[in-house]
Amino acid sequence: MEIDKPTTVMCTIVGMDHSNFCYRVCSICERTLPDDPSSLCKYCNFNSNSDNASVSVSSSSKRLFRLLISIATDTKVKVVICFDRAARVLFGCSADEFVDFAKVHPFAAMTASKVLQGEMFKMTLNKPKNGNAQHLRVATVFPLSSVFRPVIETLREKYGVRVGS
Repeated sequence: MEIDKPTTVMCTIVGMDHSNFCYRVCSICERTLPDDPSSLCKYCNFNSNSDNASVSVSSSSKRLFRLLISIATDTKVKVVICFDRAARVLFGCSADEFVDFAKVHPFAAMTASKVLQGEMFKMTLNKPKNGNAQHLRVATVFPLSSVFRPVIETLREKYGVRVGS
């Protein structure tokens, strides 16, 4: 892989770290927040708490995916990081929706890892922009199987959860 050019690979997912797959951000500016659900964004709340603020706006938080995935290409096995946009292709839902599902079904994250094992994808990998980061970033992900179903669909079927009315 050249230094700054994206690389497209055909790969198989070998595993996923299911213990820490998302993080909290401010729902307004998307700056990272502590894991504490009651924590507020110091940037967005600073502006809304001034005495002359005409509208009282308090930032809330949301979760975004950050998946650490092991992939196998034709030449090597490597660990990559898959952020929200690419992870939504794999999961078929937002991180908040998945966490809500996992609250009712405690083994959902571990099962999601097992569901993804062996699935084949075409991935575009980028070198991280942050010099301290250690893993390649998944920029795009495209399932190679015509029968691929997002994780949430498989889990809903497995746990007998009906969607809609």
